Amino acid sequence: MSSFSSLARSSAIMTAGTLTSRVLGFAKASMLATAIGVTFVQADAFDVANKVPNTLYMLLAGGVVNAVLVPQIVRASKQKDGGEDFTNRLLTLSFLILGAVTIIATVAAPLLVWLYSSGWSHEQLALATAFAYWCLPQLFFYGLYTLLGQVLNAKSSFGPYMWAPALNNIVAIAGLAVFIIVFGTNNASPHGLDTWTPDKIALIAGTATLGVAAQALILLWPLKRIGFKYKPTFGFRGVGLGAAGKVAFWTFAAMLVGQIGFLIISRVAAGSSVPGDGNASNTAYTNAYLVFMLPHSLIAVSLATALFTSLAKDAAENDTEAVVGDFSMGVRMVGMVNTFALAALVVLASPVAMIIAGPGREQAMAIGLVIITMVFGLVPFSANYLAQRVFYAYGDAKTPFLIQLPQIIFQSLAVLSASIFPKSVTVAIIGLIMSLGYLFAMVISFAVLKKRLGAIDLREILTSHVKFLLAAIIAGGAGFGLLYFFPDFALAGRLPAIATTALVGTVMLLFFIGACYLLRVRELHSIIDVVAGKLRRAA
Repeated sequence: MSSFSSLARSSAIMTAGTLTSRVLGFAKASMLATAIGVTFVQADAFDVANKVPNTLYMLLAGGVVNAVLVPQIVRASKQKDGGEDFTNRLLTLSFLILGAVTIIATVAAPLLVWLYSSGWSHEQLALATAFAYWCLPQLFFYGLYTLLGQVLNAKSSFGPYMWAPALNNIVAIAGLAVFIIVFGTNNASPHGLDTWTPDKIALIAGTATLGVAAQALILLWPLKRIGFKYKPTFGFRGVGLGAAGKVAFWTFAAMLVGQIGFLIISRVAAGSSVPGDGNASNTAYTNAYLVFMLPHSLIAVSLATALFTSLAKDAAENDTEAVVGDFSMGVRMVGMVNTFALAALVVLASPVAMIIAGPGREQAMAIGLVIITMVFGLVPFSANYLAQRVFYAYGDAKTPFLIQLPQIIFQSLAVLSASIFPKSVTVAIIGLIMSLGYLFAMVISFAVLKKRLGAIDLREILTSHVKFLLAAIIAGGAGFGLLYFFPDFALAGRLPAIATTALVGTVMLLFFIGACYLLRVRELHSIIDVVAGKLRRAA
């Protein structure tokens, strides 16, 4: 129970930071929608320009850096100097590669914008390219943030990495507030393609990049507090970086494959809308994905981050039983939360969409439909995320790549076929395809893990998820029943949508917890025991 308590405490600290950041992130998305709209050409132009560094960051955080740094630093910590020289060389090499990639990407801004768009006018491409020149340097700072954060994680200092994005959002929100004050909202003074001057572009895109820079640089303080001093150290041969290079190669290959898949999604989504038709397009997809990632980021990422250092240590010591136990517990804990999130977001998809994108019933329902199709993939997405951490803990990045390859091929072919459906549902179909792809990858990952580890406690994992599903159905029924009494109020505006989400979400949570308690869900009772123990000690 002590290890569970320690894990719960570390996860709680990270979850609090992630929750704060995500709430601020929703506020930022809402302000951005107010400033430049959602279903407008300028919104899609900024979305695509800001998407490239964000997408690369997501891939790097879950790929090259995450797979390489923590296991390698944990293994190097057994050296006489505690792995300081190895870590400095690894960071120096990473910074050099990251800087080169950022410069190349920034120079290639026009090409990247063209790749991520489809059927745009010359004016829209020009605006997106101008945004991209300001946004692409984010790639370096996202990478810097991830590198420094993984050093902290390897040293079991988890909190700063999860709290730093809050500063990013605060800076970006301040920039959007200034933009609205100086140039007005899109409703008050429409920001058409011919209205964008260099100062407008610099303000909205420049402050977005400034926020990411702040997010990275703030981590220098906690690194100093734990006694880590980075010293640029060159000479990368014969110091043990070969193993790290092999892992980096395969994770980079996975990153490229993932980029191709995301590129296809972006182009098909961009082609689903023309100016003024109101169909869900890239910006709608981004907003729906933001909602999809919220429960995953709050629980799966926080728990996986806390587990990863332990997994890497157990893997280095060949303690398979401990690895299996941590993995099983992680999948079950994440599954419980994600199953509730699935039920809640299916019931409240349209009000949640209105909170982010602003008033407009048709717009909220269009984005809400995308949210619903996406969240069906939430449970397998997070489960596969945890499975990947087990492979990475063993220094194996090749297997996740081989699992991802058929997933991306399936998703890409299916997404390309989505264009045969009416444009009003194209992005929703993309969300459903993604969910099926996540399920496909999870099944393969679990099968490979079972073969490699001998067992992964699959019966207990499945039994727990059946109970979660029953509890979610009960909670979903309560939510739909409550919405039946005020269907129009929920979409009457942002404030009613917030009130509806808070009320219905709370009622659903109570029903879900009650059902889990009656079903004797082991994971819920473990949490209750930990909380009760802390309350007894506090008393």
